[in-house]
Amino acid sequence: MSLNLEGKKEVVAEFSARLAKAQTIVLAEYRGLPVEKITQLRAKARASGVYLRVLKNTLARRAVQGTPFEKLADQMVGPLAYGVSDDPIAAAKVLHAYAKDNDKLVIKGGSMPNHVMSAKEIGALAMLPGREELLARLMGTMQAPVTKFVQTLNEVPGRFVRTLAAVRDQKAQQAA
Repeated sequence: MSLNLEGKKEVVAEFSARLAKAQTIVLAEYRGLPVEKITQLRAKARASGVYLRVLKNTLARRAVQGTPFEKLADQMVGPLAYGVSDDPIAAAKVLHAYAKDNDKLVIKGGSMPNHVMSAKEIGALAMLPGREELLARLMGTMQAPVTKFVQTLNEVPGRFVRTLAAVRDQKAQQAA
């Protein structure tokens, strides 16, 4: 399906708007990947908050002009799917995980604002823990000293009660 000039302008404007608030863009070549596999990938991407789009490279190059992802235009060659996310790790995680299971999907590279990344760097980025996991770790670290303090404070009356119980048991044995 060929787009007319107005349709192309709309596509470029939409993609540029996504890139304006994005933290990461990942390029993946999908040559030979069946349509049902691409549909599954889109569903996984949507569930993770990743905007996945198959786009003509000339339109993508126009969309990245004037954005922090402008240096990525050199890597836009071949049939590419563009994964864009507001979370710095989400797009890399989704596409990297899917590429592990499907050898037809090949990560070509990506970019964070003003930093072009290779496929290897995208893989390393995908291995980082997600935002929720990092927040959980932080909360656990912050909560640990408070929990230990409360346990220590609770030990004093607990020890006192155990001592009283031992004295009571001892007096009960002596009386018997």
